[in-house]
Amino acid sequence: MSVTVIGAGLAGCEAAWQLVKRGIPVTLIEQKPENYSPAHHSPLFAELVCSNSLRSDRLQNAVGLLKEEMRRMDSLVLAAADKARVPAGGALAVDRDTFSGYITDTLKNHPLVTFEAREVKEIPDAPAIIATGPLTSDALAEAIAAMPEVSTLNFYDAAAPIVTAESLDMSKVYRASRYGRGDDYLNCPMSREEYDAFVQALLNAETAPIHGFEEKKVFEGCMPVESMARRGHMVLAFGPLKPVGLPDPRTGKDPYAVVQLRQDDAAGTLYNLVGFQTRLKFPEQKRVFGMIPGLENAEFARYGVMHRNTFLNSPGLLDSHYQMISRPGLYFAGQMTGVEGYVESAGSGMVAGICAAMQQQGRPLPDFPRTTALGALAHYVSAQNQSFQPMNVTYGIMDSWPEKVRGGKQARYEKIASRALETVDQMKIALEM
Repeated sequence: MSVTVIGAGLAGCEAAWQLVKRGIPVTLIEQKPENYSPAHHSPLFAELVCSNSLRSDRLQNAVGLLKEEMRRMDSLVLAAADKARVPAGGALAVDRDTFSGYITDTLKNHPLVTFEAREVKEIPDAPAIIATGPLTSDALAEAIAAMPEVSTLNFYDAAAPIVTAESLDMSKVYRASRYGRGDDYLNCPMSREEYDAFVQALLNAETAPIHGFEEKKVFEGCMPVESMARRGHMVLAFGPLKPVGLPDPRTGKDPYAVVQLRQDDAAGTLYNLVGFQTRLKFPEQKRVFGMIPGLENAEFARYGVMHRNTFLNSPGLLDSHYQMISRPGLYFAGQMTGVEGYVESAGSGMVAGICAAMQQQGRPLPDFPRTTALGALAHYVSAQNQSFQPMNVTYGIMDSWPEKVRGGKQARYEKIASRALETVDQMKIALEM
């Protein structure tokens, strides 16, 4: 029997791939290019609407472990990311078009995938995976909210601006990655006077109105830069503008503050402002961000935008396979479940896709334990939690190491990572039997 997958974002594409690689036919339904959300612009699958970074690729970081677990489970999203990699120090950043193009071509040309470009407005019959993301269309969101078991929550997400490399004043900008880890970032150093003036301009800048917006509902992981400025004069200097580990080669000293630019395409013609998610009006972005040294005449290839995100109150609604407890065979995946981030979304799609495939084959559903990053996320969104909020993967939600480890936190994380990868390798063998 074919499984319906609604949504060709990262979660939906990963779920579809995990199904077809196990011989299960998939009907993949995506509203693009017939309809676009306010944040989507490309007809390609797995469009990256915010940053082009999939964050750290180091095992000492939980998202690095999550990526390695997914690689070992034959992730389509990670295969695409590794092929589309662009320089980003210890992070995995990608050329957006290469990344999305690889995923689109792989799925559209797969003999077990039937693609339909249309908007889904009703809850599909099982077996199905709903992976429509945080920008689910109003009609489907209303249908989900109308399910007796469901209550939905809203928060808001923001995308950073992108500027062209040729428009930067390179006499004021220097290349470096933090703590000497290469030279993959462009750095715009600020003096104290420049920082003070910039923060004041942010505080006075005009923001775009968003219906129903409440400042307290902004998710901390995607806090707009102007919202951070309102929390205190030095918040930015201790956050995305932190200068530590980025000495200016012209002075040999750390600047007072630093704005980092990360390469956004393979050709190195586009750079995004790291940590500069914003809801400033477009003319205000050009004026205020033009105060950053080196960006005085910057050409904006894309201004920052802010949009609504929707997620489920998943505890008690979904189990640790991302399946609805009251409706066997109906799964959710992606940010709608309460996982936060590109890799986490794809990881939830992986688990949902594997479980749906096992279900179709009449096999027991695999239980990814909390000793793995994949399992820790699944258990987080399904566990009872009185104040449920979206979560990035962290070592804090994984089972801890049972003994004291010499060498501190990093040594402990290395042991947890080694245990996780051994578990994933064993699970892969069992799933292929």
